[in-house]
Amino acid sequence: MKEGILTGLLVLMTGAGIGVFYIRWKLRRISRAAFGTDSLIEGIKKQGELAEERPKSVSAMTRLCLPRIIRDFPEFSYEEFRQKSENQLKEALAAVESQDMACLKNASPDLRDQIRLRIEDDKRQGVRVKFQNIRIHQSAISRYEKGAGCCTVVFQSAVEYRYARWEKGEEEPELKKKQTRYDMEWVYVQDVEKLPETMKVIGVNCPNCGAPLRNLGAKFCEYCGLAVETINIRAWSLYHIKEN
Repeated sequence: MKEGILTGLLVLMTGAGIGVFYIRWKLRRISRAAFGTDSLIEGIKKQGELAEERPKSVSAMTRLCLPRIIRDFPEFSYEEFRQKSENQLKEALAAVESQDMACLKNASPDLRDQIRLRIEDDKRQGVRVKFQNIRIHQSAISRYEKGAGCCTVVFQSAVEYRYARWEKGEEEPELKKKQTRYDMEWVYVQDVEKLPETMKVIGVNCPNCGAPLRNLGAKFCEYCGLAVETINIRAWSLYHIKEN
């Protein structure tokens, strides 16, 4: 009886050992195929390190969207808007880091409000952030929409920087490389009356007298009579920047 029990235990232990060996062998094969190393943990760590070096992909819809934009706005300059998007993004990050709105130059009232609220929130929570060695790998139009009262063009940028975040009382941590994406949403108001309530705060004014322009499709300001260009860089507003 005792011999039978011992034999059974021996069989179970042998089977368990074989099972463990098989599982390890299987994991090594999976790790080798996926990561080029026998260690699954080491492979996952290497993938994380590679992710820090590999720029994010962007939703590049420029070839599809740009012809539609040009049909609606013949004077639209892709390169001008792309460069302005990238410059405004860098200024916004600098303002958030320094908690100083003076870093934002020529920003729209809407963007200034967004960054001001972010700075106030960080100050209230005692949070500081740092962005260093900012590098924009690629920018492209990701979306073009014609809605009620306005048109929207969204530029998306693949961005790399060294980043740190810490709270009051904590030591400033070591900067770590981060790969991310940002969306820059440009809005062209055609008719303020048709805008959704959430967007009626957008300021659109005559460049001469400052009177509100209800319809930017008009050729002349209805208050001072100044000829208004159908489309120019001033008519578009960088409404919002969002990390994606």
